[in-house]
Amino acid sequence: MDLHEKIRTLPTQPGVYMYKNDRDEVIYVGKAKNLRSRVRSYFLDAAQANAKTGSLMREAVDISYILVANEGEALALENNLIKQRKPRFNILLRDDKTYPYVKLTLTDRFPKVFVTRRLRKDGSAYYGPYFPGNLAYRVVELIHRSFLIPSCKVDLSRYHPRACLQYYIHRCLGPCVEGFTTPEAYKQAVRDTQMLLEGKAAELEKTLTERMLEAAGKEQFEAAARLRDQLSTVQQLQEKQRIATAEQNDDADVFGYHFEAGALAVNLFHMRRGTIVDRREFFWEDLPELMESLAIENAPEEAAHAEPAFIATEASALRETDFNPGLLFSALLKQLYIDQPYVPRSILVPAEFSDRESLASLLSERAGHRIEVAVPQRGEKRSLVDLAGQNAKQSYVQRFRVLEPSKKAIKEALTDALMLPELPERIECFDISHIQGAETVASLVVWEDGKMNKSQYRKFKVMTVLGVDDFASMREVVHRRYKRLKEEDKQMPSLILIDGGLGQLHAAADALEELGFTTQPLASIAKKEEVIYVSGNEDDPVVLDRRSPVLHLMQMIRDESHRFAVGYHRQRRAMRDRESELLTIPGVGSQTRQRLITHFGSLRDVQQATVESLAAVVSKKTAENIWRHFHEEQAVPD
Repeated sequence: MDLHEKIRTLPTQPGVYMYKNDRDEVIYVGKAKNLRSRVRSYFLDAAQANAKTGSLMREAVDISYILVANEGEALALENNLIKQRKPRFNILLRDDKTYPYVKLTLTDRFPKVFVTRRLRKDGSAYYGPYFPGNLAYRVVELIHRSFLIPSCKVDLSRYHPRACLQYYIHRCLGPCVEGFTTPEAYKQAVRDTQMLLEGKAAELEKTLTERMLEAAGKEQFEAAARLRDQLSTVQQLQEKQRIATAEQNDDADVFGYHFEAGALAVNLFHMRRGTIVDRREFFWEDLPELMESLAIENAPEEAAHAEPAFIATEASALRETDFNPGLLFSALLKQLYIDQPYVPRSILVPAEFSDRESLASLLSERAGHRIEVAVPQRGEKRSLVDLAGQNAKQSYVQRFRVLEPSKKAIKEALTDALMLPELPERIECFDISHIQGAETVASLVVWEDGKMNKSQYRKFKVMTVLGVDDFASMREVVHRRYKRLKEEDKQMPSLILIDGGLGQLHAAADALEELGFTTQPLASIAKKEEVIYVSGNEDDPVVLDRRSPVLHLMQMIRDESHRFAVGYHRQRRAMRDRESELLTIPGVGSQTRQRLITHFGSLRDVQQATVESLAAVVSKKTAENIWRHFHEEQAVPD
């Protein structure tokens, strides 16, 4: 059955449809109140005059569909399929960062606490999102310090012979070693952590006070002092920090945009309790490609029954204006809010779009309370939208008109992209170089305070690895470097960057864990794909826009590390090749070569030595052979 025949058999119910190309790849996902009517609209002769829709139909060879009960279900399913399949004719958030959550792994024998940006159905508890992003790290740091719940990657399903550094600096209860804590004490710490993260401050303060007084009454003064410190921490947190919750009636997200010269910047303001607490930016460079996707995605279903002249007029108008903000925000809001655990009560956008009410109904149904998606025309809310638009213009200028952002801006962007606990001041990057396992060496380059610090570069000759094993080589070099820093009590870098993929990253992580650095920020950047893997979040690689200054910085550091490693490798190989030249001389073996190099210091000095000098180390005949090799012209065979 060809595509045209299949379309005639489509039902007239609501659903989601997927166009596929000749490689069985999904190239477009759409929703419809009436599947047959919507899909037929693509085949109208006038619609084919629209190059945007036409390019889709030229590639499409098959279609599949899924029926749903109503338009709300269609919205949700369409969003999930777009995120899973990433079809190229749909608008995609190319830099789709989300704000961090705090994850408590309740299904583990001894739960841990992490900062994460990806929500999974794995039985863990997720709290957030946190505004600004570094608040999540401050909360986790507080949990380490006060409740001693770890974030390490140590396997806690079994006991280990010794604890890591975190236990000895009083940041962990030590569940990895039998006898350091009890399951009951650990469960109590987890319950306290849950109450803190759930915002049950009054209940937590009450239980901490009771336990403190009880410990004091039993003259367990050390335990009472620890509970007193926890109580003080909770009280300070209530004063200085705030977690966004669904009960905040005046929470709102406000959107603004600026379009110019084929490029687009969008700003999103997060307002909590009437105060702007953070801002998020989105950018698109190839607007014609973007509008092609949007035009397809938002073609009215009524077009199937419209006169051809109407469709041609719509396509012509789109070409004249180049940009329709309503089409953009329709697609953007679906990907931002559907399936998110927290959505503010008000979402303010600068342009009307066709399925705004349907989206508001779906979000309200999932949240359990009314969520408004509004297009304010006047008053204070309109002023907020205009303010977001003004900031979007500034974002546009910084992104597309300014060649180099400030050092601070790059640090802030890097901190956000890689989920670092603080602004990076020093980055150390490693690379391995060899040819089929020969003369394996490594380089360490240092980025510090916005520039490369060449005085801190280091070279390593891999000592313990035989043959080709980049992973073992990386493990050895990282272990040697940071064992020395630990022995000298020097500060660790803000970030360790590895040139390579997941294998090299895990090798470096193993070396750091062996030294007790279980919370050290560590990442790798893979060649060709230019994907960044962050240790602890390997399942959620960071894919940055090709013009991102963060990506450019990581590439620059990686390339410098590679250049330095290759240079050292070539130097080592040249030394080896020059010394091997002696082995071609009659009477010179490996031991004689080593004796000559040791005596004279270098091959160059051997070349310049006299026969008498050489005879002091080797036999006279061999000395004459060596001198002739370097001083007499070699006969060239005819």
